[in-house]
Amino acid sequence: MFENEIKQYDQLAQEYLKQVAKPMGDLEFRKYSEVMLSCHSCGIEGSSFSVDDTRALFEQGLGYYPVGKTLLECQEMADHFKAYEWMHDNLDHPFDVELLKTVNRLVTLGTLPYRVPDAVPGEFTTVDMAAGDTLFGDHEKLIARVPALMESTAKVMAEGNVHPMVLAARFHGFFEYLHPFRDGNGRTGRLLSNFILLQYRLPELIIRKEDREQYIAALKAKRTEGTDEHLIAFFFGAAIKQMQDELNQKRNGSRPILFF
Repeated sequence: MFENEIKQYDQLAQEYLKQVAKPMGDLEFRKYSEVMLSCHSCGIEGSSFSVDDTRALFEQGLGYYPVGKTLLECQEMADHFKAYEWMHDNLDHPFDVELLKTVNRLVTLGTLPYRVPDAVPGEFTTVDMAAGDTLFGDHEKLIARVPALMESTAKVMAEGNVHPMVLAARFHGFFEYLHPFRDGNGRTGRLLSNFILLQYRLPELIIRKEDREQYIAALKAKRTEGTDEHLIAFFFGAAIKQMQDELNQKRNGSRPILFF
């Protein structure tokens, strides 16, 4: 299953790394990816930041206050930067519960105390959860499954028998099903899926906020149909479109032009 998607993805990924990532250099490409991922991941959760807003905040820090944005939005984005940077600086960290809790703590550090005063960033929820029109199960039973998810994912990563994108999608679907934190589950899950891709030196997946409805529908299918095929297909489709679009931008930006 997904043989055609895997073949297309693998070919595009190598071309993307060669034509887009490598010429930018590690530092500039990481900055670019950090801005894009932070903008869209927070956007899926409701942030109104544009890419330009996100880049300005990234470059100027919290001294930058975009017109029409709340301080909470600025802090949420700054927290995502910290979580992203910590993750990149700790790619040798075991794929375990400590990794998961650290990423969630950094993602929610400056906003959770305002949104849920009795909750602790990076600690599992103490109440049952809901998101939109989705009611999650008994939080204690779901949290009890988190260590097994991390251990089984780490084992599959070590064995190397599952395509990284398939593994990233499956992990993401299971993690969001468990929904173990009071806030930041989506941002944490998307960062950890990219942690998996980065272990294989693959481009990060940026799920665009414009694709939110399709993404949420694919996640819901995991719960309602008991299958992750929709989410895997979505991950491949989003990654392939992302790389094709950026490769086309690169080609179009390199065309010769007449100045006069």
